[in-house]
Amino acid sequence: MYKIGFIGCGNMASAMIGGMLKQGVLKKEEIIASGPTQSKMEKIGEDLGIDVTTDNKEAAKQSEIIVLSVKPQMYEKVICELKDDITKENIIVTIAAGVTMEKVDRWFGKETKIIRTMPNTPALVGEAMVGMCHNEAITQDEVKIVKELFESFGKVEEVDEKLMNAVVGVSGSSPAYVYMFIEAMADAAVIQGIPRKKAYTFAAQAVLGSAKMVLETGAHPGELKDAVCSPAGTTIEAVRELEKSGFRSSVMEAVNAASEKGKELE
Repeated sequence: MYKIGFIGCGNMASAMIGGMLKQGVLKKEEIIASGPTQSKMEKIGEDLGIDVTTDNKEAAKQSEIIVLSVKPQMYEKVICELKDDITKENIIVTIAAGVTMEKVDRWFGKETKIIRTMPNTPALVGEAMVGMCHNEAITQDEVKIVKELFESFGKVEEVDEKLMNAVVGVSGSSPAYVYMFIEAMADAAVIQGIPRKKAYTFAAQAVLGSAKMVLETGAHPGELKDAVCSPAGTTIEAVRELEKSGFRSSVMEAVNAASEKGKELE
């Protein structure tokens, strides 16, 4: 198995590492992570049992697969720091919105194996949704290896790079919209007298169960919605109110806004 290095080890990287270890796709000694703060990296090393360092170059030198898990605005600086230590055998994995493979290739200044991904924060609970694409320097066997690693903490779908900004809108950013929806439903439940903690449980479990219905039945969401809407019942009355308030249009505009912002960042 390849050794994997995480350049940057915030919440997303920690979630990814945790998923890989939990599913047994990598051993602790096959992972190294770097970050700028000594105390933070020591704690991550203790919590996850992996090798850690504050030296990005050291992490890169020890790794075959290198995950650039820093903020988008840090990519150029980090790549310039690492580029002399990267060989044509290394696989570079990006996880940032607005950072195209062409940019990464240009910053490295040489042909580089690049896999671009867009995971989301539910990686923390093993339920991420990841969009993935790659450049021509990558072999299918290498894509398979990285895909299997990412599948340890969620689902992975390969898409053309031109669709990665749409992935940002529909899954990368969307946990925030869903949390707002859960919060709003819980607030309404509190108005109706349900205690706050129970209200969050009712709302969150309803969203979780509904999502599983879509994924596991394969039925169209509209069909599943119709099955809940009894004639002259409570649900169709609620749907009427949502439609009156432009619910679906608002969601579509939100996804489009996130996607367009991703394009601006490129």
